[in-house]
Amino acid sequence: MSDLDHGSGPVTRRRRKTLSSCGAATAQPTSGSKVNEKRAKCGQSPVKSRAEGDCHVLQESLLSSASGYSNYRGILNWCVIMLGLTNARLCLENIIKYGILVDPIQVVSLFLKDPYSWPAACLIIVSNFFILAALYTERRLAVGTISETTGLILHSLNLTILLIFPTALILSVTSITPVGSFVSLGIYTVLFLKLYSYKDTNRWCREIRQAKAKRLTRSHSYMYYFIFVPTLCYQLNFPRSSRVRKRFLIRRLLEMLFLMQLLVGLIQQWIVPTIQNSMKPFQEMDFSRMVERMLKLAVPNHFIWLIFFYWFFHSSMNFVAELLQFGDREFYRDWWNSETVTYFWSNWNVPVHKWCLRHFYRPLLRKGTNKFMAKTAVFLLSAFFHEYLVSVPLKMFRFWAFMGMLLQVPLAWVVSHYLSGNYGNAAVWISIIIGQPVAVLMYVHDYYVTHNESST
Repeated sequence: MSDLDHGSGPVTRRRRKTLSSCGAATAQPTSGSKVNEKRAKCGQSPVKSRAEGDCHVLQESLLSSASGYSNYRGILNWCVIMLGLTNARLCLENIIKYGILVDPIQVVSLFLKDPYSWPAACLIIVSNFFILAALYTERRLAVGTISETTGLILHSLNLTILLIFPTALILSVTSITPVGSFVSLGIYTVLFLKLYSYKDTNRWCREIRQAKAKRLTRSHSYMYYFIFVPTLCYQLNFPRSSRVRKRFLIRRLLEMLFLMQLLVGLIQQWIVPTIQNSMKPFQEMDFSRMVERMLKLAVPNHFIWLIFFYWFFHSSMNFVAELLQFGDREFYRDWWNSETVTYFWSNWNVPVHKWCLRHFYRPLLRKGTNKFMAKTAVFLLSAFFHEYLVSVPLKMFRFWAFMGMLLQVPLAWVVSHYLSGNYGNAAVWISIIIGQPVAVLMYVHDYYVTHNESST
């Protein structure tokens, strides 16, 4: 008779000693949980209880969501390899078709038309006037030589001129280039947000402390420290790191230099030819070709956008923060996991989100505005600055960026109400990948048509 009786009653076995506690078999009868505990300690898979000789148990297919399986590392590796091969083919096709178009020297012409005239640099230098105006206004408010009403008027006038002055200069000076204009307006926009926060924070401190604010006055050096640190929100004392990490600083600097060259090369080699080939379908209103051009532009545009994100929000901001020993390094959060449009806009650019929350969204709520209207107002403000940074340098007003930002409001509502989980995340990714090429092509088409008409 065999050791195991297939009859009705249990069969008693003799105990057998094993050489190792992780051996393949032990004759000692143990419960299923104890067996699984031993197998877990040995790095083995748990055994499901089944009758001896049976090969089937109640279980789900591995790719079913009910199976609880989550290790898709091999599939992720496959996706990365396929993505790499696909982009390698596109790069090779581009080089065979157009040759090598990368020219670092040509980049200088994007900033300067005349090597003896630097209007964008002069415009940036003049911005110091607005910084000093805000500083001296706050000093007068701190010692009580001017009233709060007068201070508010002076700050409002300073901030209004700060936005109008560069716009008027860019639109009137023909020697300033679109790229130089964009950089200058970007600096003025950041300065506007910083000085607005500077005004609000000092006013809140005076209201809370009810003090004549020799305690609140700040030196020129502290004011300029706030101007240069990578944040838009002012406070009386910033968190500081204990030391400058030289290796970290060098790594970020090398990343900045390498990624900047990569961005310029990809734009020259990949984006410019694709856009040039897209003008004819747009002029002829060939819808199928327009869609094909847009999809062809989506891949390099999105790739460049991702590189720019890493270059700006990780490499550049961390470099400046480390150099100035600025302690708060939360420049972005996990926006790539966004399941709603609102979550994406709240987490991909944390400095702007913090500013909007602190100086715009919450003040609106305190004034009695409901949350939906306050969120819509935030998108309106963002739409204004997006259009401001695009239309003024191009010297044409088409409002594509403005409308693109406003469309985020209904898109956010649809995604949050009808999609969730992976479907919501996919919707966010699609809006990022497809939305940007559409806006780029619309502006380039209008710029091309406008300049061709003016030249003819």
